Amino acid sequence: MSVSAPATTLPRLLAGMTGSGPLPLDRHLEIHGHLPAPSRRGGDSALALVTELERSGLRGRGGAAFPTAAKLTAAATARGRAVVVANGCEGEPVSRKDRLLLERLPHLVIDGALAAARVAETSEVLIAVDESATRAVHAVDRALRERTDLPRGVRVVTVPSGYVTGQESAVVNFLGGGPAKPMWMSTPIYERGVRGRPTFVSNVETLAHMALIARHGGAWFRALGAADEPGSTLVTVSGAVAYPGVFEIETGTQIASLIEAAGGATTEIRAFLLGGYAGTWVPAGPGSHLALSREGLHDAGASLGSGVLFALPSSACAVSEIAHLARWLSGQSAGQCGPCIHGLDAIATALEHVRAGGTGKKALPEIVRWAALANGRGGCAHPDGVARFIVSSTHEFAAELADHARHGACAACVQRHVLPTAAPPSTRRAA
Repeated sequence: MSVSAPATTLPRLLAGMTGSGPLPLDRHLEIHGHLPAPSRRGGDSALALVTELERSGLRGRGGAAFPTAAKLTAAATARGRAVVVANGCEGEPVSRKDRLLLERLPHLVIDGALAAARVAETSEVLIAVDESATRAVHAVDRALRERTDLPRGVRVVTVPSGYVTGQESAVVNFLGGGPAKPMWMSTPIYERGVRGRPTFVSNVETLAHMALIARHGGAWFRALGAADEPGSTLVTVSGAVAYPGVFEIETGTQIASLIEAAGGATTEIRAFLLGGYAGTWVPAGPGSHLALSREGLHDAGASLGSGVLFALPSSACAVSEIAHLARWLSGQSAGQCGPCIHGLDAIATALEHVRAGGTGKKALPEIVRWAALANGRGGCAHPDGVARFIVSSTHEFAAELADHARHGACAACVQRHVLPTAAPPSTRRAA
């Protein structure tokens, strides 16, 4: 699908990114070239892109990892004129990859969205960005103004900030004129989404990969990465590392190699959090040898989720961190169902009591039981993610939790929390 395929080495997505500011259109085209021109509306080039997406094995990079070709085809073949939504609403405090793409490489995201729009035979493309990400909003707006041949329906839309407002159904609901809250959808979004129209919602990293696959094909994409999960992926690395930032890696890269690329550990690491605040913990020792792919993380009960690796320093009090984060996650509820309103609050309160001590042995089994009751019973995925994080925390830090339950707060409990509840400044490092 390309005149001359580039080298199959990294970087791919991050190619050409400079020290500051968005990559201008002329430089973007020097590096990547133009998207293949459509032969006709809904014609052969659109069908060819779906074929290449299938060959590539590209899955969504927003956390759900759904096959991109199948998702796009479903929206394109549904009844009615479709809408394409580029979801850049990154509410995860320990993730910066999507915001980085929007701030620094907006044309790659726009290309991917336009390629999807050609397949779906639509001119309406909505680029959804968190309203607090002002640099990203300005970069995308500027990139759109640089282009003279855009369909009139391509525009950037700001979405209210929040941990759950970036969920697919929340974005769709907001773009349709409702509140930015996750909604239970009786009909799939690809059939009935924004304003009741078929809607293809894709994470912005997924679209950036799609832009390159449209140029270079599926075989090129598969030349890197794990056999079961080909290509490259962006990972936000933070915590006890020398150079925190966003790294582009081959899928299947070991955690130890990624930590080394981030300048190595700055202190002893107790555990790694994978997948963000809806993810799971793995112990630092054996966890260092895990491969960052679905197959490589399966036996550890983990996944990369939204592309997050956080290294928890041994000097931090794990119990204090978990209790603090549980309370914050409880406060991020959309307030629409019992498992969030009551269940997450009860879990957070119980963990705060464990941190303070004197709760006895029954407290921890009760927390696990409550997490199980919340899982799968909410109106959206938020209680499921919190339950996953809490259960993983009780397994990985069982000894620390039991000690606090019996003896109370430790000396490290008064330290400043290392797990953030607000997004850090945007950074990028070369892998």
